[in-house]
Amino acid sequence: MRIGIDLGGTKIEIIALDAAGAERHRERIATPSDYWGVIRAIRGLVEATESRLAARATVGIGMPGCISPATGLVKGANSTFLNGMPFERDLAAALGRPVRVMNDANCFALSEAADGAAAGRRVVFGVILGTGCGGGVVVDGTPLVGPHAIAGEWGHAPLPWPSAVEVPGRRCWCGRHGCLETWISGTGLAEDCDGPGARDAVAVERRAAAGEPRARAALARHADRLARGLAVVIDLIDPDAIVLGGGLSNMDHLYEAVPRLLPAYVFSDVVATPVLKAKHGDSSGVRGAAWLWRPDEAP
Repeated sequence: MRIGIDLGGTKIEIIALDAAGAERHRERIATPSDYWGVIRAIRGLVEATESRLAARATVGIGMPGCISPATGLVKGANSTFLNGMPFERDLAAALGRPVRVMNDANCFALSEAADGAAAGRRVVFGVILGTGCGGGVVVDGTPLVGPHAIAGEWGHAPLPWPSAVEVPGRRCWCGRHGCLETWISGTGLAEDCDGPGARDAVAVERRAAAGEPRARAALARHADRLARGLAVVIDLIDPDAIVLGGGLSNMDHLYEAVPRLLPAYVFSDVVATPVLKAKHGDSSGVRGAAWLWRPDEAP
């Protein structure tokens, strides 16, 4: 049995997969607002799931940010109370077994490369477009992590080819201005349409469908910015497929607009990179966390 956990800013989701990859249990709870509350919540979920299934499991966790190879501490998490904490060590101690922790975008990409929209593709770039923005790379079924554990941290690259009105860009929580996350996340789309403090990206899409010019213009700018960001990824690693996840991946116009826009930015005579919608939806990351352990590895 393999347990996967997706630690998000607002919810924690747990899934249990059997050796064949079939789902045996799934549950979601609200994310506590403090570090030790998160540790206790995850321990409670794991213990309850194992009791329910009468089986001990391996545990993989997808989280915002990553574990620094240099210090063993969390870095780069937008749930900032995690930063600087020995999360992997503390959770392993709480559960009484080793755990594997990886960036949530890597887990998402792994899930979609393993048995999702990009199954059978050799190089896959996965994108999470939610409250924030993340990216992950999978090559031959293995997440590309890198010596700094930041491979695929695409959301904190600058917006490519910015116009005069896009410079210097909004201030990102990371301290810099103009990060892709501030433009193409759900938060970025809402603020671009309705100003600082706006958060409802779903409403922007709904208003655009009803014909509101401001919302339609915001969606067009968003698709163009996403295409610019993905063009740089294609220039760098030329993936066999790009898979979109997170709440904004449900905006169906992206799968027509972005491929149409890519040729204007990619350094190639032909651009045939498929841009795919995640097969496993907003639960793909939690499945990828479970996939961090092979079925033949003991808990």
